[in-house]
Amino acid sequence: MLEQYNGLGYAARGRPSPYIWSGTDQYRSGKYVRDGVYDPNVVDGQPGCAGLLMAMMALDPTITFAGTTTTPAISVTPRPPGKPAAPSIANPTKGSIGAFIANIFTAVFRRKS
Repeated sequence: MLEQYNGLGYAARGRPSPYIWSGTDQYRSGKYVRDGVYDPNVVDGQPGCAGLLMAMMALDPTITFAGTTTTPAISVTPRPPGKPAAPSIANPTKGSIGAFIANIFTAVFRRKS
């Protein structure tokens, strides 16, 4: 449904949609740079929906597809006291785009009803 919402032009070309797959190993290059104009050499730098969903699932294992549960792709290993955690998807660097996105997800998915 996400790909259909964005348009099926990539599917018609037999190419993975950057709207879905950018930022994953399923996408290398190719993008519609404006309506009806496809450039096979342009690389979309924005994260695709699949990558964002995978990141959300890694942060919150209750996010699932079709009612199934998944094991987070990342593991949390306790670190020695006083040693800061290395930046990661679960611990983005303060002020980074990752921290910005994580804050948005937290605000949306941890909201009290």
